[in-house]
Amino acid sequence: MTIPTFIDLQEQEQCEELRQYLKDLGGSIAVENAPQGFVADLHEIINVSSVSFKEENESDIESVLNSIVSLIIQVPHTDTNINKLVGLFCEKLVQTTEPKMGLISLRVLQNLFEGLGENKLLRYDVYFSLITIAGKTNQIHLITIDLDTVKTWFSGANGVSTEKFQNLYRLLHEVLLQTRNGGKASKVMIELLGTYTEENASQARSDAQKCIVSSLVDPNTFLMDNLLTLKPVKILEGEKIHDLLTIFVSEKLGAYVAFYEANKAFVDSLGLNHEQNMKKMRLLTFMQLAESRKEIAFEQVQSELLLGDADVEPFIIDVLKTKLVRAKIDQLTKKIVVSSTMHRTFGKPQWQQLHDTLKIWQFNLGKVQSTIAQAIHTHQQVPA
Repeated sequence: MTIPTFIDLQEQEQCEELRQYLKDLGGSIAVENAPQGFVADLHEIINVSSVSFKEENESDIESVLNSIVSLIIQVPHTDTNINKLVGLFCEKLVQTTEPKMGLISLRVLQNLFEGLGENKLLRYDVYFSLITIAGKTNQIHLITIDLDTVKTWFSGANGVSTEKFQNLYRLLHEVLLQTRNGGKASKVMIELLGTYTEENASQARSDAQKCIVSSLVDPNTFLMDNLLTLKPVKILEGEKIHDLLTIFVSEKLGAYVAFYEANKAFVDSLGLNHEQNMKKMRLLTFMQLAESRKEIAFEQVQSELLLGDADVEPFIIDVLKTKLVRAKIDQLTKKIVVSSTMHRTFGKPQWQQLHDTLKIWQFNLGKVQSTIAQAIHTHQQVPA
């Protein structure tokens, strides 16, 4: 089917061409324009716009949908119908499930997002739909999900409500999890929990639990002490999920094993894998050992981490790959020589240690500077 060029036509003519085209594809729409005017025409066109996905040529589909976009952005934002038009168009495109059609929908909605200018409320609806489609078609990598950028789009004067931000963060968290972006999902959930206050933190119990679970599940998340400061997480103090988080924040492997033996059904109900938990807790326990020791005997590693004699070296190699600990294996003395490690928690003691280290550096740099200045002075005093 030959696609007419809609963009160069006047609004009325463009609507007439779109009506005819969509009807030819099987859309339930009259050929004649609506007597109520342009907005009514546009509503009827959008209502059957998904029929365009029957077209075989993908570029033709995109051309038709972009033509509708060009009409939507001509509707004044003061017109109360603009919200319904944008919402209906997004709804039609969200229905797509095929990856190729999803790509077309993403490109079209991104054009609409840009075309709506600074209208934060309308752009929010489009962005929400973009995330939904990207999740359904596994195309989240094509969407800007930087949280600082997202906040500049929708916050501030005439911005969206806190509730809308929370809904967006929940959707983004879900999509990132299903597309195996656990680390990013955890950051989004932490951002979500940060939107709650002391007054409404109790409403975020489900979100707080999801945040904890996603952090435990993510193989690249090891530092979780920041979760304990979040108000919704504090609400969970005294519950098993909070106890489990505390173990991963500051306890050793033995504490996790004891907890699991006493609460196996609970851990399993969270969707956590016991063997993966053991693997992470072994690494966290070793990090804790390395914080206070420059040398760690193989025997201690075996005892603390419940490893067999042949498993110690492979485990240390896996630890070194994470770059959380820098060390060398001394096979002759059966020891691990630690050069540096990342702290599991970063509280007041760690800040004090950092302060002391920087003061020493400052003092040493001062001595170097003084020595160089003295050498320059001495050199200048020597007769030519």
